[in-house]
Amino acid sequence: MLLGVVLAGGKSSRFGSDKALAELDGHSLLALAVDTLSGWCERVVVCGREQAPAPTLPDWPRAGMGPLGGLAAALRHACDEGYEHVLSCGVDAGRLPDDLPGLLQPGPACLIDQPVIGLWPASAASVLERLLLSDERHSMRHFAELCGAREVRIAGAIPNINTPQDLAALTGLQPPR
Repeated sequence: MLLGVVLAGGKSSRFGSDKALAELDGHSLLALAVDTLSGWCERVVVCGREQAPAPTLPDWPRAGMGPLGGLAAALRHACDEGYEHVLSCGVDAGRLPDDLPGLLQPGPACLIDQPVIGLWPASAASVLERLLLSDERHSMRHFAELCGAREVRIAGAIPNINTPQDLAALTGLQPPR
């Protein structure tokens, strides 16, 4: 069983407003991410937000831990609910490839250019919990190394929407000033 998680707990400081609610193709980035993962996963959760178009989980062990806090919450939830793997993406990923789950199998694996997009065994929860409670570097790349994740290179780039200009580049529109 596969649990999808949209990591949406960021502050959107470079975007200037809540980028999860910014629209691409007539839908919020948050709704697009949830809908995309719903096509591959038995269930989808959103971490780091209280309101979303899917069930939400608070980051673990607390907010402000970056994407690892959301992934830790999702992995813990996956263990509790009997899911074998978690497929993760950030709310700002834009458009994901149609064959993403196949590209990442077998897990653990993540995209080399965006390690927040990955396929993680639920059993990696203990590895991530130890990392987050330690003084070690808290980064997606470090977590991927600790759990032995393969780094997957894909053809083409997945948009990473951090600014209004990034979003405008995808839509062909001028960003708001």
